[in-house]
Amino acid sequence: MGYNRRGFLRSVAALGAALRSPAAVPGMYVALNGSLVGNKVTWPEFVRLAARVGYGGADFNLGAASKEGLEATRQLFAETKMRVGFAGLPVTVVRDDATFKSGMAGLEAAAKFASDAGCRRMTVVVPAASATPKAELRKMLKERFTEVAKVLAEHNIRLGFEFLGPLQFRLKPLTEFIWRMNEMLAFATECGPNVGLTLDAWHWHHARATVADIIAAGKSRIVNIHVSDAAAISPVEVRDNQRLMPGEGVIRLVDFFRALRQIGYDDGISPEPLGRIPPDMSAEDGAKLGLETTLAVMRKAGVVV
Repeated sequence: MGYNRRGFLRSVAALGAALRSPAAVPGMYVALNGSLVGNKVTWPEFVRLAARVGYGGADFNLGAASKEGLEATRQLFAETKMRVGFAGLPVTVVRDDATFKSGMAGLEAAAKFASDAGCRRMTVVVPAASATPKAELRKMLKERFTEVAKVLAEHNIRLGFEFLGPLQFRLKPLTEFIWRMNEMLAFATECGPNVGLTLDAWHWHHARATVADIIAAGKSRIVNIHVSDAAAISPVEVRDNQRLMPGEGVIRLVDFFRALRQIGYDDGISPEPLGRIPPDMSAEDGAKLGLETTLAVMRKAGVVV
């Protein structure tokens, strides 16, 4: 068979490296999100900052990483021992045909690069309301997202639909589209077996979703997690860029994380407290604040990181 001692030793070494790889370690981990550092740190220093502060991973800047190249990107994550977080979908879906087709033309190459670099999750925001009638918009988006999902599936990438909970996103004269968690889950399921939800605790709370909704979605349809907290104010006052750090507000984050643990979610948790980090706070201090507050809530929920 041509299998000798040298080949055996190479195989053992390769297995050992795989087991030591961050990607081989199961369980939830906190990933550095750009909202914590603003524009103060750019790629690839963003990943190095995450490692220095103590994160388990870093969210993936697909455009910047592509410019660095595949080998440099692989080496960056290997050297820092960071797990690869999610990337934004590099296709503008909710626009005119020309814009959508232009994005689709580059999706195959982008998906291959992301997958080869270890990024197997992407996210996209789905509008909560539109000037287009709901039935018409649903038909168009289903066709487009189904096409997107097929390309991503070829590279073992899952896509998460982020629903928007606050009332501000569906005020008249716009027509409501999809903003409830269970309805977005049903829509995602129709678009492909590799499509699910980007579950943002902020939107989960403002959409009045429940722990039962998380359990019903299950591990296979929860693609990635964003977390922040909210003040106790009326729905009409809520603004998306006025979030709090985890544990500073009224969102039932302990129950949220317990539900994630129950379904066996074992991927990234990205703190995204939009508007909470002071402009004069350093990138490192912002990163530390995001990590410390998120870990504190996770520990209360009994989640071991």
